[in-house]
Amino acid sequence: MKLLLAVVQDKDVNRLTDALSEENFQTTKLSSTGGFLREGNTTLIIGVDDDRVDPALDIIRKNCSHREQMVAPISPMGGNADSYIPKPVKIEVGGATVFVLPVDAFYQF
Repeated sequence: MKLLLAVVQDKDVNRLTDALSEENFQTTKLSSTGGFLREGNTTLIIGVDDDRVDPALDIIRKNCSHREQMVAPISPMGGNADSYIPKPVKIEVGGATVFVLPVDAFYQF
């Protein structure tokens, strides 16, 4: 058995949980916040049998899209922030970060 921890953007989570549910994957949702953009995201906890890891990863891959987003850089440390005019930059966001962890034991009471 494996434990999947999938960190996805909030924009993708409903579509992803619906697709996982259709294939009988049960999920637990945790609200989380990303460190770089400080935007909301969701961490899904998914327990799967070893032979179902690849199908679960395929569903995650198909439902978590990359997109471009304009962000304003943070003002540089030191110096006068009043004279700093940030120029927005385009970055790629979205997709999913998935950790696959071994499970030694599983109990459901």
